[in-house]
Amino acid sequence: MICFSQGEVTAVMGHRPGVTEINIKLELGEAAAINYDLLTGTVAVGDLVLVNTTAVGLGLGSGGCHFVMANINNTGRESLRPGHIIKLRYTPNQVKVLAVEEPASPYYEEFRVSEDLGGMPVVLGLLHSMLPYAAAGIKAADSTLRVAYIMSDGGALPLGFSKMVPSLKHRGFLDGTVTIGHAFGGDLEAVNIYTGLLAARNVLKADVAVVTMGPGITGTGSTFGFSGMEQVSFIDTVDRLGGRPFVIPRLSMADPRPRHRGVSHHTLTVLDMVHSQATVVFPKLEDEWEEIQDDVEVIAQGHKVVEVDGMQAHHLLMKSNLKVNSMGREFEQDPAFFLAAGAAGILAGRRVAKSICGR
Repeated sequence: MICFSQGEVTAVMGHRPGVTEINIKLELGEAAAINYDLLTGTVAVGDLVLVNTTAVGLGLGSGGCHFVMANINNTGRESLRPGHIIKLRYTPNQVKVLAVEEPASPYYEEFRVSEDLGGMPVVLGLLHSMLPYAAAGIKAADSTLRVAYIMSDGGALPLGFSKMVPSLKHRGFLDGTVTIGHAFGGDLEAVNIYTGLLAARNVLKADVAVVTMGPGITGTGSTFGFSGMEQVSFIDTVDRLGGRPFVIPRLSMADPRPRHRGVSHHTLTVLDMVHSQATVVFPKLEDEWEEIQDDVEVIAQGHKVVEVDGMQAHHLLMKSNLKVNSMGREFEQDPAFFLAAGAAGILAGRRVAKSICGR
């Protein structure tokens, strides 16, 4: 059962696209909450809101805050948004969007130009925190390349929950976003990974796409029980549509959990289940290479393994004053994790630049 409580908005703390951060007064005291404007409308000081308190009660990480379920002051309003595709279907929060595939979409004709990715490199990562270094790596390879971010519904569903995406767009690391499945809030909405990739290529004119879930991967510690298993079908889809999949391995030399130490079991499981061959990009490592060598050799039996220096991505992010963390760790605490994403982005960007020069 959902845990919920009613409170009064005492302060509006900030805005970003699709999200309003607020403080509310509950029976147990003041608390922070997130309002998704697309779902529950605008919010102001003095409004009475019903909030979902489940995540705070469970002590969750990236999702551990209150969320507005309803604004009592916004009752009876009709959505004037176009479109007839429903996301979050058959839930109290189901929302109407205009999908890029719909004939009513202003991008419909552009979307239909091709059903082939034409060799477009696609960088695929298990975690949302891989996105900044992957995007920076692409721009480090060639700053003129257009980068599209495709967010799946394996983690947070509202793109607005990510503080990183607007920061990356503002700094020019991302040129457009697509939300697929039940994820919503992107520049473009798409029904699935197939159409999301085609929208990135045909409508956003992307040279490279990056695909990850939103913040908050789900995992159980079992072999297949994690939401990152979506990457199996994503990698195969890129290949089937004529793209080139570049996989970011989930690496860590600082994670205390044995299953995520070195090459994470998430990466090993995904790559073992994939039918197509992908390019798996590892960063240049020194002493740590011995720790992952056995796993790399296993991966190389089914995929192409390439080693690339990912530091250019790090330098570019530092130059833009953008700090990134993953699982509470910053670059200095676990450089291998971030450099893997940077290396994949750099190689993907180089492959585009090489193909352009060869035309």
